[in-house]
Parts: sequence; structure tokens; C-alpha cells
Amino acid sequence: MNKTYMAKPGEIERKWYILDATDKPLGRLAAEAARILRGKHRPQFTPHVDTGDHVIVINAEKVILTGNKLKKKKYIRHSGYPGGLKVTGYDELLAKRPELAVRKAIVGMLPHNRLGARMAKKLRVYRGENHPHQAQKPEVWSM
Repeated sequence: MNKTYMAKPGEIERKWYILDATDKPLGRLAAEAARILRGKHRPQFTPHVDTGDHVIVINAEKVILTGNKLKKKKYIRHSGYPGGLKVTGYDELLAKRPELAVRKAIVGMLPHNRLGARMAKKLRVYRGENHPHQAQKPEVWSM
């Protein structure tokens, strides 16, 4: 009888990867980043264990939206008070806070539980080329 390998949290060695968002569609970038954060690129992937790596997304301001999404897609949030609905178009969101747009897309593709929250902590998104993680020796991930 064969036994299925299950990764244990202590035996996982995490790497750091850089994803360049320049001229990449937002959804495809988010799907690849979520795949790395979840650990699905590793042969020892285990669904109930955080086997993923750290992801640094640079050039978030240069991400693109295909089709007519730049004008039609909306970022919606609510303050919790009556009449507190805030609606912002993605054209305005990408101009003012591109890091938020990229982060929301990636975190939305992770599991919506405690495990997904732990995975989301390993995500760093930066507007431009510069990031403060040179000491971790990140590798460039090609898409």
C-alpha cells in the first residue's frame, strides 16, 4: 500500500520570488501570485498546510486591465454605517492606489479562512521597481 506524503509546517523551506507586473493582465498576474503563495508550484503541496513561498510584486502601477474593464469595473467597500457605500472605478483606483488593486485581486484568489490569511501575509506589493527585500535574495519568477 502506498502512503500519501503530507507536508509538516516545520519542514518547509520558503523562498522569495519577484513578479514584475509591467504590462501583465491583472487577473493572470493575480492567479500566478496566488499559486505561488498557496504552494501549488511545489511537489510537496498539501492543501491543509501553508506550503507557499513569499511573493514580491513590483511595478503595480503598470498592470493592465483588458477589454472595457478599466471603465466598467468597480471597487466597492462599505463603512458599516447606513449610506456608507463607497464605489470607486478601477481607472481611478489604479491611478491613486495600484497596490490595493493588485493586493485585492491576489488575496481574492486565496482561501477565505485562517490559512488564507496566513498566506496573504507573505505578499508584498510595491508601486515601482524598488523594494526593501534585497537581503532575502529573491528570485525573479518568469510568467
